[in-house]
Amino acid sequence: MARVSPEHLAARRRQILEGAARCFSRDGFHGSSMQDILRETGLSAGAVYRYFPSKDAMIVALAQEVLSAVRESFQESAASDDPPPPDVLVLRGLHRAGQRLTASPSLVIQVWAETLRNPDLHAILTEGFNALLGYWTRIVSVYQRQGRMRADLEPEHVARYLVASAQGFLLQRALFGERGEVDEMVLRQGMRGLMSMSEPPTD
Repeated sequence: MARVSPEHLAARRRQILEGAARCFSRDGFHGSSMQDILRETGLSAGAVYRYFPSKDAMIVALAQEVLSAVRESFQESAASDDPPPPDVLVLRGLHRAGQRLTASPSLVIQVWAETLRNPDLHAILTEGFNALLGYWTRIVSVYQRQGRMRADLEPEHVARYLVASAQGFLLQRALFGERGEVDEMVLRQGMRGLMSMSEPPTD
């Protein structure tokens, strides 16, 4: 039997995940059957099950890929002595996540919902969130040391807000993106507006 190259294995795995993501985005996790995924990918059951024993395994793999892309984006900035401003960093992370997962933003909401019933997925997302929170906390601490941000704020509190802003943006894009003006510039300008605020004058 001819030996299959690692490149071929990676391409086949990518083909399956992209087909599954399209099915999940269109019909939901529970509305998509393995037969639907087989038709979407054009592969046999044996070829698909070689990589993923179940739909849940595909969901976990999709979540891991996105979290990996986001972590890589912020890990580099967290190690820098001069990280870019928050609006630039958040958009960079969203862009890299979008490049890794080309499916509809609605898939993100479905993954979040699945964490309520899937302990493995919950553990993966919790680990990913904690890592992201750690990176952002370090970045905020650098902003404070440089005098770019108030030093009397708890870095983790600011980090949680920034993560929540990105999550809220993804939610809005999934729910209203096709009908409203929910693009990356909205998030960027909104963050810049908040960052430009100053304390009101006191009498």
